[in-house]
Parts: sequence; C-alpha cells; structure tokens
Amino acid sequence: MRVSVSWLREYVDLPAELPTGDLEQALVDLGIEVDSVVDLRETVTGPLVVGEVLEIEELTGFKKPIRFCRVDVGAANGTGEPQEIVCGARNFAPGDRVVVILPGGVLPGDFHIGARKTYGRNSHGMICSAKELGLGDDHSGIIVLPEDTPAKPGDDARPVVGLDDVVVELEITPDRGYALSVRGIARELSHALGVPFRDPADIPAPGGTAEPAYPVDVRDTVGCDRFAARMVRGVDPTARTPGWMSRRLSVAGVRSISLPVDITNYLMLELGQPMHAFDADRISGPLVVRRAEPGEKLTTLDGVTRTLVAEDMVICDDTGPISLAAVMGGETSEVVASTTDVLFEAAHWDPAMVGRTARRHKLFSEAAKRWERGVDPALPLVALEKAVRLLTEHAGGTVGAEILDLDHVRPRTPVALPVDLPSRRVGVAYPPERVVELLEQVGCTVTRGADRLGEDPGETGVAAAAGGEVLSVTPPTWRPDLADPADLVEEVVRLDGYDRVPSVLPTAPPGRGLTGQQQRRRAVARSLAERGYVEVLAHPFVAAELADQLGLPADDPRRRAVRVANPLSEEEPLLRTTLLGPLLGILKRNVGRGQRDLAIYEIGTVFHPRPGAGAPPAMGVDRRPTDEEFARADAVVPDQPRHVAVALTGEMEPTGWWGAGRPAGWADAVEAGRTVLAAAGIPADRVTVRAAERAPWHPGRCAELLVDDTVVGYAGELHPNVVATLELPRRTSAMELNLDALPAAPVVAGPAVSTFPPALIDVALVVDESVPAAEVERALAEGAGPLLEDVRLFDVYASEQLGAGRRSLAYKLTFRAPDRTLAGEEAVAARDAAVAEAARRFGATLRGA
Repeated sequence: MRVSVSWLREYVDLPAELPTGDLEQALVDLGIEVDSVVDLRETVTGPLVVGEVLEIEELTGFKKPIRFCRVDVGAANGTGEPQEIVCGARNFAPGDRVVVILPGGVLPGDFHIGARKTYGRNSHGMICSAKELGLGDDHSGIIVLPEDTPAKPGDDARPVVGLDDVVVELEITPDRGYALSVRGIARELSHALGVPFRDPADIPAPGGTAEPAYPVDVRDTVGCDRFAARMVRGVDPTARTPGWMSRRLSVAGVRSISLPVDITNYLMLELGQPMHAFDADRISGPLVVRRAEPGEKLTTLDGVTRTLVAEDMVICDDTGPISLAAVMGGETSEVVASTTDVLFEAAHWDPAMVGRTARRHKLFSEAAKRWERGVDPALPLVALEKAVRLLTEHAGGTVGAEILDLDHVRPRTPVALPVDLPSRRVGVAYPPERVVELLEQVGCTVTRGADRLGEDPGETGVAAAAGGEVLSVTPPTWRPDLADPADLVEEVVRLDGYDRVPSVLPTAPPGRGLTGQQQRRRAVARSLAERGYVEVLAHPFVAAELADQLGLPADDPRRRAVRVANPLSEEEPLLRTTLLGPLLGILKRNVGRGQRDLAIYEIGTVFHPRPGAGAPPAMGVDRRPTDEEFARADAVVPDQPRHVAVALTGEMEPTGWWGAGRPAGWADAVEAGRTVLAAAGIPADRVTVRAAERAPWHPGRCAELLVDDTVVGYAGELHPNVVATLELPRRTSAMELNLDALPAAPVVAGPAVSTFPPALIDVALVVDESVPAAEVERALAEGAGPLLEDVRLFDVYASEQLGAGRRSLAYKLTFRAPDRTLAGEEAVAARDAAVAEAARRFGATLRGA
C-alpha cells in the first residue's frame, strides 16, 4: 500500500520536521513492513513548471500521431516566449494546463531532459505523464490539471501534482488488514509516536430508514452480514474528479476513472471500506444478494466473462448477476459517462468466501485484498455518508432521504485474559495497569474482574493462574485479528516495544553434533554432487495416474498411496510412494527447456500407508492430548522412509575436441548406487549387485542392490514404455535406494600400507552372458586368497568367435604380500587359483586358451 504523509497528517499530528528515517523506524517497531519511504521532492530535479497549451500542430507522415505544441511557461524559460515541445499524447487541447519539465531537468530513473531535434522539429522540454513523474503507473496520457487549479503558467508544478510530499510504501501482512487504510496507518503512528489521532470514521452518520434507498433482499446472511445503500439523483455526469483526490489516488497507484468511482476508491483507501457505485438507471428490478447458481455467467468490469460456482456471492437484479460481490462489479450496471443517478453500496462480506472467490477467478482486486484480511463491520453507514457528501459537493445532485441498512453482524465475544499472561509468555514484567492501558490504546474495552482460583473462563479455554486476576477484553470492530488471549499478548508486546523483549539464545548442550543419519545423508549428497549429479527438490505430491505411467503391477505396494485431505492441487492429491515420479517429471521439464545432458538426484521421504490403521482421533485445542491419543495418532501416520534416487540421460562424458563422449546408461545408474552405498559406509564386500525385474525398469537392464543379502534398491535403464509415456529421451536410466534400510556403518580399521611392489596380471574369462560380472569378480577374489589386493573389471567383449550367448570379461588383478616381495611363481599360482574358482562356479575359460 502506498500513502502520502500529507494525507496521514490530516488524521494524526505528526511532528512538523519528522525525518523519513524516524517515520520508517516507527512503523517497523510496530511490526509493519516498510518497502520504501520516498521524498518526492528529491525525485525530480530542475525546472518543473505549469504550462498552458497555446497551439497544437498535428504532424503527419510518421508511424504514430505526433503533435508539435507551443506552450506558455511564463518566465520559467528565461525569455517569456512560448516553449516549443513535441509530444505524442492526444488527451489534451489548446487552453489546457499541463506539467512541463524544461531542459536541464532530471526525471526519476536519472532521465535527463534537454533540447533536441525530433520528428523534424526542435523540442525544448517534455510535457509529463504521471508515470514519467513517478506518481503512478498511468502512461496513457499526460497530466491535464483541473480547471480549478490556482497555479498559473511558470509556477512550480511540484505542489500542484503532489511532488512536495513524502510517500510511504508498506507491505501489510495478512493479519493486519486494518492497516490497508489511511485510518489504520494513522492510528498506528499515533501509538508509535504518542501523538493525537483523529478518526476519519468519527462523523455523524444517519441510520437506516423504514423505506430503503433501493429494494434489496439478502438471502445469505453468513456470506453478507451487513448491506447498506444510499441513492444520489441528478448528479452532473460531466463533473471531474477534484485534483487533490486524483493526486492522492495516483500516488496510491489507483487510476482515476470517473468521479463516482473515484470516490469509492478514495474512501476505500481512507477508511479501508471497499464500496461499489451502481448506475441506478441500468438496474432492472430489486437487488438480490445470494450465492451463485452453478454455471451462471457474469462479465466483470475487466471485460472477462466468468463462470460462477455455488460458493461465489453475487448481487443480482431481474436480469441475473450484475456484480461478483466483494471482488469486482459487472459491466451491465457500472457507472458510465451518462450516469446521473448513482446508488452507492457498502457491505460487509465473509472473508473466507471472498478469499476463495478471488483465487478461484484469479481476481486479486484491491477490494478483495481488504475483505479477505478483515474489514470493520461498523463502517458501511459512515462510508456512505462521506460518499454522498463528496459526490454532491463536486457533482451536485440530491441525496435520497432513504437509507438501507440490513445489519446481521454479531457483537464481538469478550476474550478472557489472565492479567499476568503477557509477563509469563514473554519474560518481561508488564504491570496490570500497563496491560490495561495498552489494550485500551488500540480500542479494546477492558473490564477488570475478580480473582479466580483455577477456574476455566469458558469459551477461550484459558485457565487463570491460581489467585490471578482475569481481564474481560472486548476487541474493537476494526480488529478482527484479536480473537484469543495469544493475540492480545502479542498486542501488549508490540505496543510496549519489541526492543524491550530480551534476546536470549538457548545454550547448546555440549557433545551433540550431527546424528549418524544426518552424517550419512550429507555424505551421500556430497558424493553424488562430486560425481556431477545436481540436487533437485520435488514436491511430494503426485497424480493418481502416475502408477500406471510407471507401469507398476496391480499388486505392487507402491500403488497404495496416502491421499491429502486438502491438496494444493486436485490434479496431484496423493503423497508419493517413490521418488522416481516427481524426479522424472523434473528431468522431462529440463529436457523440454533444451537441456540435453542431465544427471540429477534427490534425497527425500516417501509415504507408505499403514493398512488398517483407521482414522486418527479427534484432538481439540483446549488441552494437551494424552499419551494414549498421541500413540493412536502416531499409529495412523504413514511410514516415511528416506530414499535417494538419481535420473540421468544424454552424455555422461561430454563430446569435445578431445573426441567422442560417452552416453549415460544403465551401468552409470548402477554405479550411482554403489557410490551411495560406499558413501554410507557400507564395505564393498557386503554389497551384491545382481540382475532383477522391477517396474519401471527394463527387464533385461535392471539390477537390484543388496547389502548382506537384503535388497535395498534398484538401478538400471527405464522400460521403453515408461520412457514413451513420460516423453523422456531414449535410454533414460535411474536408481532408487532406501537409505533407512541400510545397516549402521561398521567401524573401519585403517588399511595397512605395504612397501613391497605389486604384481599386476590381467585375465580375460569367457562366460555365459547371463553370468553377472560382479559374481565372477567375487569368485576371483575368493579363489585368489589373501595375496589378492584388488580386482577390477576393465573390458567387456562379445563376438561371433566367442559363440552365441557368450562374452569375455577382462579383469585387472593386483597381488601383493605385506611382508615380502612376491615371487613370480606365487602371483601366477594365485592367478591360476582365481581362474580355477571362476571355472568351477561358472564354467569360465581363459580367452584364447
């Protein structure tokens, strides 16, 4: 929200020379976020003057309309002669007074103005729009000053357009809707600075009459608990908005439209009460305020035809909906250039209904923004009184004596507050008199009750401390956010000053660092990142059809998913049972954006429902749940093991001037699994990799990873059908592993480093292609005995010479003795023993033998 300090000064006695820094600090101390405080006097430098347009020559032959103007700027240019200026705007005529910046001036954004030749004419300065002066976003035309503006040509234009003011831009948090108005901000500043406040809503406003201003039937008093209206007839449709009002609207970022509409926007900014102006002659029959019929349509003021749902509130006449209540009016009843009879409406709507309607239709209007944060229900008659006064003052007309006021607002319920609760909650001593003073300062009515000994004050659920006094606090109508004792405690602390609350950090207990699981997760993430994988964070929500897209069998437990009671999107209402669905979605999105080589990973939880767990117990907020209730609730919570998954496609080693690259494949996914297990501290001799079949992997290119004969994960190339369904590149591979299923890492003794030289021997064994290379490696290690230090697969070869269904596996064997130099015969004997064991288990033969 943007508001000028001069407007605030009308209702709060700010010090005459209040520095902008002190103003900002006062608001921040009250918990109001300040985006900026701008002194407009410093935004435009140099000669900015009032000019009167004398002549306009239309220039032709250009792509857009251009006008060559002669403008009287008085003696501001030093000569008294009319200033020649080229301008592209068309919303002014000879005789209009405009705002002119002369050569030497500088506009916001460090835009320097000088004399130059353009469109074949010499231009000495610029005729300014509101956007060019930094006064708003309207760039459709230049500023034309109202006829009643007292300034003459050559006078300084800053006071005329409001550039002699200070503008505060605030970011109002959702719990402080009252601050979305000059009234609310002025009241807050009076608290912060200890200066008098004059409530703009404190004016006499007549109540409702027996005869309504217009017949209205409110059929839903929950969605609309107050509806008021007044009529003004015979207004001048050509009356223009006064300059002071249009300037304030412009500073606030609101475009001036017409006098009746501008009045409703002005009062919304001043009081915080959104209103609507109807053209009474364009309404057919009585008005009805009701919920929409499903499928009803309404064309709103933005020209969009919207299909309504049953929760939307609408204002209707005999033709149907004419306004989307509390959000935006309709085209058929809006004030137009010929309007002479204006019906002002001010109501009070249900915040939850307005918020949902605005989001459903993506209509985040200024009115809806205020309604969903809470509006003072006592304002409608005050707003109507001020609206009819402003309209008749500037456009004439006759105010109808009839006033409609359908009031179903419930009175505020008192809140019971133990007087020592602020002190106990915050740790600062607040005397009872101070608590009462601060609450009354914000408008609460406080009744000091008798002492109560451990009684339950009732509706609030707050029990008074033994012997403590309990206050009965009735919040004011403009503070719907004050609903329970905690809210009142916050107000006491806020008004007394957050700076008085000591900042005391808890002492960290000694000897506690990361847990073993935390250390393991960090080690796994670091190891994958060091190998080129990029971490991603996916939402844990998935669509119901994901199981079919991944090709999961009908009896696969991963098909049983937990449904979120209030999902962010109805398209993804389930919690994931595997990391692969969201991970592959991220892979697809990046491929679609032109990324070819991708290797990504995620560490996160999956959710498996507990069969037969039932529903959780209903637990209120009036007391702490019992241990039994906690246990019953925990029994319903789904199992949430932590998994790690990777997905990769494209080239694992890039192509370049050094030669061809290497495409990523199933072996890289398997190696990623080995990398994770190694980083988790699992020794390689406890890890087994063997062929398996599991969706969504390719049956012939899928491996399962086992630790101590327990399956902990799967890796390999995705099934072609899955790749096609998810629109992924061919040969996309993935790995998923259950980190919580891994045993604790054993204590590893430091390796003994031998100083004796190794014996290096290569062997190539021919085996059936169905024999896993890891099993052959294990047989070689067990057959070679203790002299074998390392074995590593370095080549896989198949050809017709080897025979159908046969392949060659080549291994590098490293032999070393810890206490001596090996003799050649010893290394060869160990090699032969290793080959013999592989031959015994798998029928392996030495290639070429």
